[in-house]
Amino acid sequence: MMKTCFRLLLRLLFRFRAENPEVLKTPGPVLLIPNHLSWLDWLFLWVCLEDDWKFAVSSETAQRNRVFRAVMINRHTFPIETASPYAVKRMAEYLRGGGRLVLFAEGRLSRTGRLMKLFDGTGFLIYKTKAKVITACLRGPEHLPFSPNPDWKACFPRVTVHFSAAQVGPELGGMRGIRARARLTAWLRDRLVLQQFQVAMACGPVNVLAAVAAAAGDSPGKIILEDATQKPLTYRQLMVGAGVLAPALRGPVAAAERVGILLPNVTATPAVLLALWSLGKVPALLNYSAGPAVMVVCAQLAGLKQMVTSRAFLERVRLDPALFLAAGIGMIYLEDVRAEITVGRKLSALIRQVLRPRTAMSSPAGAGDTAVIVFTSGSEGVPKGVELTHGNVLANIRQMLAVTDIMATDRLFNCLPLFHSFGLTVGVLLPLVRGIYVFLYPSPLHYRLVPSLVYEQDCTVFLGTNTFLNGYARKAQPYDFRSLRYLFAAAEKVQETTMLAWSQRFGVRVLEGYGATECGPCLSVNTPMEPCCGSVGRLLPGMECRVEPVAGVTGGGRFFVRGPNVMKGYLNPEANAGFLALGGWYDTGDIVNVDESGYLHIVGRLKRFAKVGGEMVSLAAVEAALAGAFPQYGLRCQIAVITRPDEAHGEALVAVTNEPKLTLDELRNAVKAAGLSSLSAPGEIKQVAEIPKLGTGKTDHRALETMLAGAK
Repeated sequence: MMKTCFRLLLRLLFRFRAENPEVLKTPGPVLLIPNHLSWLDWLFLWVCLEDDWKFAVSSETAQRNRVFRAVMINRHTFPIETASPYAVKRMAEYLRGGGRLVLFAEGRLSRTGRLMKLFDGTGFLIYKTKAKVITACLRGPEHLPFSPNPDWKACFPRVTVHFSAAQVGPELGGMRGIRARARLTAWLRDRLVLQQFQVAMACGPVNVLAAVAAAAGDSPGKIILEDATQKPLTYRQLMVGAGVLAPALRGPVAAAERVGILLPNVTATPAVLLALWSLGKVPALLNYSAGPAVMVVCAQLAGLKQMVTSRAFLERVRLDPALFLAAGIGMIYLEDVRAEITVGRKLSALIRQVLRPRTAMSSPAGAGDTAVIVFTSGSEGVPKGVELTHGNVLANIRQMLAVTDIMATDRLFNCLPLFHSFGLTVGVLLPLVRGIYVFLYPSPLHYRLVPSLVYEQDCTVFLGTNTFLNGYARKAQPYDFRSLRYLFAAAEKVQETTMLAWSQRFGVRVLEGYGATECGPCLSVNTPMEPCCGSVGRLLPGMECRVEPVAGVTGGGRFFVRGPNVMKGYLNPEANAGFLALGGWYDTGDIVNVDESGYLHIVGRLKRFAKVGGEMVSLAAVEAALAGAFPQYGLRCQIAVITRPDEAHGEALVAVTNEPKLTLDELRNAVKAAGLSSLSAPGEIKQVAEIPKLGTGKTDHRALETMLAGAK
């Protein structure tokens, strides 16, 4: 009777709902493992359980005061002395007897709103008792006033609990002891992380605009966005700005399905994105560092007839709008749009946002509709247009949030261009959906200014690539990055010398990740919870992979992935036909090795293998061996490896460097010292003033080959 009353009370106060409670009838031995967000978590679970379930509780905590003793010591609890080596043994005996036990495996309340580390005693219990496991995802208690994490608070937030199916641990073969315990603990954590991602996808908004609007409705007065020229914007100001832009843009873009965006990293860019989504339009972000000819090709590929841009920006990057006008693309200048916005429109948008913060702006798009078009880097050919759906983008954001403990108090600094999917998804949309402050800066190449701004803004999350991180390491003061919690690096291989420089000079660990524009872009990432130096981390939750052997290549295979973040398709007909033929799988074109713990190790790009003397040689591996091998020339020394035809060996390796003093003997010695075969040693060296780079910092091998061919 009491349990029924409490269930009704929770439903009234918190709109409480339980998903799949039938699984709780599973006979023992069985463990229920929930996440732990507040002191009321036990109550939300207890009203769903039959009377023979017991909660494992700390007897030390129970003795602190009378209230704790009354709640924690009764017939529904299983008190244990957490410091005693016999605590786990007692729980194991209870489970072996067919018991059913609720265990908060984190051992403490979450301080981040996300899953914290699991104590490996849980893995020991599963190993010793063979108990079935039910995981539970509590959603909402993190917003209770007495929850210790820094998320927004409300007296009566909506709370749900989602129970998984009963599961059994994986077969361990002959694995025993500490290794078996660690393996089962890792397996359990993977199940919990996957469940949290799946629940977020099932219960969260289905399009990006709705997800941002929901976060804005929760914290309307929070400062969320800032750039180098504008005052900081609160969520409400951002949404009002987008709400004012939308009707102003409706007429000019009425006939267009896709609308181009040619803007830098400023607060206006996210506002334009939100406005276009509310109009049911698909933004296409053009890479202004690729050159006018490539931009026109990309615009024509996307079928663009209208482009949102700024006169001031076009003047700053010296782009002639006549190039686009000649291609039949009309220019919509933000300066003109702003001049037409009246005070009445601003007031109307503000009133709507105050009265209906979650629904003042809405999008008709579903999860499967295209959210944005971005273009590949074009380092190996003409850029391809990639269609990412709202589901793709939100899946990638929620995957990243599931494996990291990014908090509401974090502050992200993003100087990566928004036309790049890493800069767009992780650098802007993730913060807007999660509710964290983001500072936008227009160029990652300002090696002196960027560290100073990170320091001044007290940023805790920073995005970069190996090239840019090397530049900051040369120019920054050692205290500039004192506030960083997360430094994510992707887009190109992070050199060991870069990691050492950041660790030794700034005390910051570089978390290397891996991805592709076609995957939203993130595929894997190292985290403080699960780091593996030399790898690019583990595959994100909800993804599958397969590795296919490649003739002549050892130590890895061709890497294919499939998951909710993989693109809808290409705009390029031939490339899209190849993608669709794979039935949902995406061929990364990379050679990857996946170790027994699931960490990905990039061997190289398939297109960047050379056949020398009948052997397959990874050009990326040679570049990695040479990177940082010459400290006498400093961090500025860069080396790229390309190939040329060779009658005797099929192909020969050519090292291209910006260091005029570097010799061929030094290169060969470095290759030998790295343990590579003599076939991997470059047979020729070329000096250039500067190695060409893409806007993301990657070496532009296509431009480099063209440059050297023109120099002959």
